[in-house]
Amino acid sequence: MATTQPKIGILMGSDSDLEIMREAEKRLDSFGIAYETHIMSAHRTPERAAEYASSAEPRGLHAIICGAGAAAHLAGAIAANTALPVIGIPIDSSSLKGLDALLATVQMPAGIPVATMAIGKAGAANAGIFAAQIVARTDQAVAAKLTQFKKEMAAGVEERDRNLQSERNKN
Repeated sequence: MATTQPKIGILMGSDSDLEIMREAEKRLDSFGIAYETHIMSAHRTPERAAEYASSAEPRGLHAIICGAGAAAHLAGAIAANTALPVIGIPIDSSSLKGLDALLATVQMPAGIPVATMAIGKAGAANAGIFAAQIVARTDQAVAAKLTQFKKEMAAGVEERDRNLQSERNKN
């Protein structure tokens, strides 16, 4: 989204992570939440990452979503430089299938919290929803959309169960 003041920052360590991070963007779009997306690295552009993190709150961001693979230090580097909530998404980009990124993201030292989601696309989707929940604390329109989203998910499960029961009763 480009026309409104971003409320969420989305960062990734490489453009190869973009397909996964689009899942977070899709969820934010569905709740009407403006965001900005950037590529930066905790290792290759550490000054840029630190500046982004330290300027995020004054620029009006409510949370920052970070996706990174392998050593996955991006979320921790961002969290070290801001008081905003940071949401980490481990990316499956190494021979360890994302386990290295998961451990790097979840094992933050005391005082540098990172909310860590699942590896890959499911984690990115949940990061977008979690960020929406943060925004919803001060935005009633987003809160209403989240409530509707939860109702639609429940209705979908109930419908699938009715279909299953109907199919089984035929036999």
